[in-house]
Parts: sequence; C-alpha cells; structure tokens
Amino acid sequence: MSEPIQSYPGQPYPAPAGNSNLKTAIGGGLLAALLVSNVYLLMQVHDMKADSVKSRDAVQAEIADLKENNTVVSATSRKHIQQLNEDIESTRRQANSAASQAKREALTFAEQKTKQLEQQQRESSAKLSTDISEAKQSATTANAKIADVSGDVTNVKSQVESTKSELDRTISDLKKVTGDLGVTSGYVATNGKELAALKALGERNIFEFKLSKSKQAQRVGDVSLTLKKADAKHNRFTLDIVADDKLTEKKDKTLNEPVQFYTSKAHQPYEIVVNQVSKDQIVGYLSTPKVQSARN
Repeated sequence: MSEPIQSYPGQPYPAPAGNSNLKTAIGGGLLAALLVSNVYLLMQVHDMKADSVKSRDAVQAEIADLKENNTVVSATSRKHIQQLNEDIESTRRQANSAASQAKREALTFAEQKTKQLEQQQRESSAKLSTDISEAKQSATTANAKIADVSGDVTNVKSQVESTKSELDRTISDLKKVTGDLGVTSGYVATNGKELAALKALGERNIFEFKLSKSKQAQRVGDVSLTLKKADAKHNRFTLDIVADDKLTEKKDKTLNEPVQFYTSKAHQPYEIVVNQVSKDQIVGYLSTPKVQSARN
C-alpha cells in the first residue's frame, strides 16, 4: 500500500509522481537538443575553420602564383631589356662601322678621283703640247702650201689670161653665116674650141647632141629631132624637126650649115649646126635665142 501524503502547515502539496517524470523527460529532451545543437554548432565551426584554412591556402597559393608570375614577368622584362640593350649596342656598332666604311670609301673615292684628274691633266698637257707642236708644224706646212698655192694661183692666172686671150682670138675667128632660110645667123662654131668660145660668148642657148639614125625621135632642147639619112662620104644628112607640134623635113643639108626654123616662142630663128657626119650618125648643136617671146 502507498503511504499517505503528509502535509505541513504553509507548504504546498507535493507534485504528483507523474508530473516529475514528464519534467525529467522534457529536461532530458532539452538537454539532448542542446547537445545536438552544440554538436551542430561545433561541426559548423569546424567546417568554417576548414573553409577558412582552405581559403587561406588558396589565397596563399594564388599569392605564390602571383609571385611566381611576377618573377617570370620580371625575368622576361629583364631579358627583353637586355636584348634591347644588346640590339641598341649592335646597331650602334654597325652604324659606327658603316660610318667608318663610308668615310674610308669616300677617302678612297677622293684619292682615286684626284689621281684620275691628275692623270687627265697630265694627258691633257701632253696632248696640248702635241697639238701645239702639230699646229706649229701645220702652220709651217700651211705657209709652204700657201707659197705653193700662190705660185699655182700665179700659174693659173697666167693660164686663165692665156686661155682668155686664146678664147678672145677664137671668138674673133667666129663667123656669121647665112642659113638655109636666107637669114644671117649668129656665130657658127665648126669645132669644139669654137663651140666653147660660142658658149662663153653667151649670146644664145647651146644644146649639144649626138643623133643616131632611128625611127624614134630624140629630144634636144624644146624640139624633137629624127635622123633619116647620114651620108658620110659627101657630109650630107637629112632629118625631121618637130617644133610646136609641126613637122619640118630638112633634106640633104651640109656640114656646118645653119639649118634654120622658126617656133612660136621667138622672133629669131632656131639653128641646128652639124659639125660631124658619120655612118648613120651626126654630131652638132642646137642654138636658140636667149629671149623667148611669142611671135605675132
């Protein structure tokens, strides 16, 4: 049997036994919850410490990487700067070398040019001396030639005077003869000397010809001549003359006879004089007036 509950004056009644167990259970639950909470908090703290350690390690690793990269960059920069310095030094040496080479080449060119000019001056002096000698010799030769030419001129002058005198005598020997038309002709030349004198006299136009027997006419001056017959034994000839498109036959004419005919171009007659008759050929000249004017 259970003992009766005792009470004392002024003291509450004791709690029932069931309530005490409930409190104990609740307290244990709270304690367990608090323990779990503490464990969880410890785990969170531990995780946070681990994360913090990891973050610190990562930061340290990154710092290490940065330091390493900085070291590499610094080394590369130093190497690049060193290479630039070496290139600058090499360029400076090359420039100095090129300048020295250019200076040497300029001096060499100047020396060569100076020698060349000196050689040209020597050659020019030698040539000038030679030219002067040749000029002196040429002057001497020229003086001698001038003397010779003077002598030749004197001789030529004498010959010209002699020829002129002879020509004057020949001109004076020229005769005027009446032609086959009954007109007194100009002077008539019977040989080469007289023909030259007649040309020199210059009173008429003279056209020499050598005409062979042919059916084809030969142009002499401004007329056409055709030899039809030549009698060397009797010094006679027959020819056709075409002037102003008009045919005129001159038959059985004699040596040195002025064969006369008129044209529309002159008041004076044209004259043909034959100085030589051979077989089938005659030699002579055509004489025409100097002044050509139409006849009325």
